[in-house]
Amino acid sequence: MARSLMKGTEAIAEAAIQAGCRYFFGYPITPQNEIPEYMSAHLPKVGGMYVQGESEVASINMVMGGASTGYRVMTTSSSPGISLMSEGISYIAMAELPCVIVNISRGGPGLGNILPAQADYRQATSGGGHGDYNLIVLAPGNLQEAVDLTQDAFDLSQKYRNPVLVLADGFMGQMMEAVEIKPRKAEDPSVNADWALGWWNERGGKHVTVYSMHLAPDKLEPHNTHLQEKYARMRANEARFEHFMVDDAELIVTAYGTTSRVCRSAINNIRAEGYKVGMVRPITLWPFPSAGYSNLPESVKGILDVEMSASFQMVDDVRLSTLCDLPISTTGRWGGYAPSVRQVEEACKELLKK
Repeated sequence: MARSLMKGTEAIAEAAIQAGCRYFFGYPITPQNEIPEYMSAHLPKVGGMYVQGESEVASINMVMGGASTGYRVMTTSSSPGISLMSEGISYIAMAELPCVIVNISRGGPGLGNILPAQADYRQATSGGGHGDYNLIVLAPGNLQEAVDLTQDAFDLSQKYRNPVLVLADGFMGQMMEAVEIKPRKAEDPSVNADWALGWWNERGGKHVTVYSMHLAPDKLEPHNTHLQEKYARMRANEARFEHFMVDDAELIVTAYGTTSRVCRSAINNIRAEGYKVGMVRPITLWPFPSAGYSNLPESVKGILDVEMSASFQMVDDVRLSTLCDLPISTTGRWGGYAPSVRQVEEACKELLKK
């Protein structure tokens, strides 16, 4: 497929279809409504099915049923809708079922507003529901990366039999950029999916049962141990980050998603004025890419965390990743506002003058 000018939400939807997604279950909420609209129009053309649930709770349980069959399934929502899905996501993680969830986040708390925000960081990275589980969380920095990471999400979900969350925001959902969306072959669920409902488990000679509950502690404890071992493999193998102009930096800016685009522009501007600033951009928010913050150049004097969040939720992960060896400052906007390029420039200059 040649490069096409597309809105972010529609690009994510088409990327999912090209990655083999054939079942979508969801409920409308701004600012991600174009995704279910696109899926409802285009999935039937490739033999897929779109079902609008009566609520987010119903939709995530439909996802669990669809994922149990081994086919590639997806849902999308925005911040309070993801909150409603949290119980079902925990069940899906417990049952070790692959699925992709997209959160086009908005301002909060509560219903907040429909404008972009990054206040869902902890919800995404700390297991928003109950129990000891984790999701792989991917945070694209532009629309082409949103396309690529959406397709990666389907592969990762099946590799680990675990839900994968793509965390974007209203800016990325509504902006338009040229993207290239390539088909990505999905595995036939009848091959290597002996865990899925509807397929005969030849190894055990019995039909498969999917569990989301183990009442006896002698069953639940070893299952939890198994899950934690899987999450340890994710930490070891799936953390991703980008270094931008880090080699000679005296100050490191750290940001993810749309905010990293603002920071990139600010860094380019003040570099031209002689300020040595670089950026560490997490691409996976879980597992958090601690390696991106270790072994920074000795020239680095501090870190500036930039977020669209009133509580600067990523700071704790950054602090742990640096072993608290560097001073960390913050700047940002929230409630639907984004930090400006000038705001980031001024914050960097002020820190470098100290």
